[in-house]
Amino acid sequence: QVQLVESGGGLVQAGGSLRLSCAASGTDFDFSITVMAWYRQAPGKQRALVAVITSSGRTNYADSVKGRFTISRDNAKNTLYLQMNSLKPEDTAVYYCNKHPGFPAWSWGQGTQVTVSS
Repeated sequence: QVQLVESGGGLVQAGGSLRLSCAASGTDFDFSITVMAWYRQAPGKQRALVAVITSSGRTNYADSVKGRFTISRDNAKNTLYLQMNSLKPEDTAVYYCNKHPGFPAWSWGQGTQVTVSS
């Protein structure tokens, strides 16, 4: 069983930055070989994929965040990061981490709220 704990969200003005973290803990898992992703869910919308990072560090981003967000990982700490720059009001959402959607998900964490004011 793997537990995911997201943190780092908050209230920020448009154009600002935040860095999200996702700590994975538990037993019988190898974070270093897991393709990880960040997702977000805005009010009244479905959860959407934001960014993906492979075990080797290759990344991919949703068009809406490309050039503004950077996903990274620290395998020694079992931690995933999302650096978010040039934030826009439409980035407001609860942000979650988990495996790439092509793999069975771990239990979802509580997420971290990001609110961008205009």
